[in-house]
Amino acid sequence: MHRAGLPLTEATFASVLGACARGRRLLAGVQVHGQIVKSGSENLPIVGASLLDFYSSCFDLRATHALFESLHQRNELLWSPMVVALVRFGLLREALDLLEHTPVPRDVFAWTTVISGFTKGTAKCCGKALELFVRFLADDGAMPNEYTYDSVLRACVRMGASDFGRSVHGCLIRSGFQSEQLITSALVDLYCSSDALDDALLVYNDLEVPSLITSNTLIAGFISMGRTEDAKMVFSQMPEHDSGSYNLMIKAYAVDGRLEDCRRLFEKMPRRNMVSLNSMMSVLLQNGRLEEGLKLFEQIKDERDTITWNSMISGYIQNNLPSEALKLFVVMCRLSIRWSPSTFSALLHACATIGTLEQGKMIHGHLCKTSFDSNDHVGTALADMYFKCGSVSDAQSAFGYITSPNVASWTSVINGLAQNGHWLEALVQFGRMLRHHVHPNEITFLGLLIASARAGLVNKGMKIFRSMEKYGLVPTVEHYTCAVDLLGRTGSTREAENFIREMPVPADGVVWGALLTACWYSMDLEMGEKVAERLFCMGTTHRSAYVAMSNIYAKLGKWEDVVKVRARLRSLNTKKEPGCSWIEIKDIVHVFLVDDQNHPEREKIFLMLEELVSHISVHFEPDDMVIQSLNC
Repeated sequence: MHRAGLPLTEATFASVLGACARGRRLLAGVQVHGQIVKSGSENLPIVGASLLDFYSSCFDLRATHALFESLHQRNELLWSPMVVALVRFGLLREALDLLEHTPVPRDVFAWTTVISGFTKGTAKCCGKALELFVRFLADDGAMPNEYTYDSVLRACVRMGASDFGRSVHGCLIRSGFQSEQLITSALVDLYCSSDALDDALLVYNDLEVPSLITSNTLIAGFISMGRTEDAKMVFSQMPEHDSGSYNLMIKAYAVDGRLEDCRRLFEKMPRRNMVSLNSMMSVLLQNGRLEEGLKLFEQIKDERDTITWNSMISGYIQNNLPSEALKLFVVMCRLSIRWSPSTFSALLHACATIGTLEQGKMIHGHLCKTSFDSNDHVGTALADMYFKCGSVSDAQSAFGYITSPNVASWTSVINGLAQNGHWLEALVQFGRMLRHHVHPNEITFLGLLIASARAGLVNKGMKIFRSMEKYGLVPTVEHYTCAVDLLGRTGSTREAENFIREMPVPADGVVWGALLTACWYSMDLEMGEKVAERLFCMGTTHRSAYVAMSNIYAKLGKWEDVVKVRARLRSLNTKKEPGCSWIEIKDIVHVFLVDDQNHPEREKIFLMLEELVSHISVHFEPDDMVIQSLNC
């Protein structure tokens, strides 16, 4: 057109600059700018605005600033594009400052861009977005459009500001935007995130043709609340489905354990993506179908998708094959497949399960090559692994690397210290947890009660138990069992019995069993017989009740009663789960069952045990050793 000598108008330059902006063609756009200067068109309002949009779209901040400074006094159309440009460059504060100095009336485009920019930031920034929206409504200029409302509703979702979101809903109804596809999806998301699913359904049912995104959002909301049948109803009424729709329903059926429904949907899917394949593989592995899950893994592993490999590692752990999970990680390293925080969380759990400290340290070494050690989940898994492998100092060090420990992180430390004999330190960590304004959960209190019981701090422990209500927690049977154990360890068996009778929840065999164990500690025969009889009447087949009574009778020299209890135990015809222990030597975990004769070095092991027993016999009096064998 230029070579033909045809006149280049304002519309021509605006169109060509728009093409250069969308194509990020900086050099071509600069050449067009040269032609604009030659033609004297730079001061034309639309051309100046198009130039500014072009330079900001090509991320040339210097040129954008220079153009605005040279032209804005003669071109009022430059203010709004400059605000947009500053947001595009991430300069939100500068954009807001310029917006406030923009001559009125300010247009909706500038307001919406700034609000949207703050919406994409932190929770504090989202709060600023809502504040700006209120100021926008009070401005005498333009009114909000559907993009403004969408940004504000998204900010409400991120902040959990459901009441403000309802007010916004009222505004958009008055503005006539309630049926806009963009907004309805945000509204459904708002109500789903605040557990107001019935309100989300009202919005959805008012739509003549709900969009695919809106339908999927509602399905996801129902699934998050465990309302699978409602999710199924929405799914069945949708005129079309995408992979996301199918994946959501497969996830819902998986949570409910409906494996066959998962299979049916998976087979019905017209197009499967990696998310679909990974979802189905996880479903199979979680339901114990290891062979089928492994078969699917073999089909897709060459895609080298991190989620695929993580799912298989987790699947091995879920199916009690932690060693296979560790072997798979070695293959993952050899193939240079990218790691994620979930990779290390799963592997550290595997190491904790089998108590392999050296393998755990190896995983920790790989972890140090990443930035994941400060991640809440990974740091907690690392500390938990060290605690379960008995390395308390390493566990505390791992906890120290967590940037912002959450309740799970603190609970892991408290329970780990309690289970490794550092009872007072566990209570000290609880104090630190509260000072960091982290509220405990039910599992935290189990660790605290165990620590109090082992340390013999009855008053402290009972005070902790009663403080659960202050944090909005209702004690479960497990907590009451710990409290009974706490009282019983100090010989307060009568107080423990009264405590059980006053429990607001029914006492099961475990609670009474804790009291019977306490009777064993304090040699309270009268109470022990009463509790044991109650357990026998409850139909309990726990060997521990008989063993406890047998030990009490034996300690008191009542051998006839010992014989009676053992005979009664034999008549139950119950089998005790075999005791198991393991030790790690040179990266190999050796597992032993009771009376194990299978280990290749058993003769050396038995010889060493005999030497140990002979040393013990020399240093202790016979009465100090009670070695009882209940081979019933």
